[in-house]
Amino acid sequence: MGLLTGLLTLPLAPVRGVVWVAEQVANAAERQYYDPTPVEEALKSLERELVAGHIDEEEFDRREEELLDELDEIHRFWAAKQA
Repeated sequence: MGLLTGLLTLPLAPVRGVVWVAEQVANAAERQYYDPTPVEEALKSLERELVAGHIDEEEFDRREEELLDELDEIHRFWAAKQA
C-alpha cells in the first residue's frame, strides 16, 4: 500500500479494526461450537451410564444417535472448511 493510499484510507482504519475483531470472535466461536471433543466425551459418558445401569438400551440408542448426528455435522463442517 502506497503512502497516498494509506493517507486516503486512514479514516477507515477504525472500521477495519472492528471488522478484524468481529472476524476473530466469530472464528473463536466457530472453533468452540464445532469442537468434537465434548461430543466424544458425551459418548463415552453415555456408555458408562449404560454399563452402570443408569439408563436402559432404548435411552442409550436414542441419545447415541443424537450425539453421532452431531458428530457427523461437525466432521462435515471441518471437511467443507478444508475444501
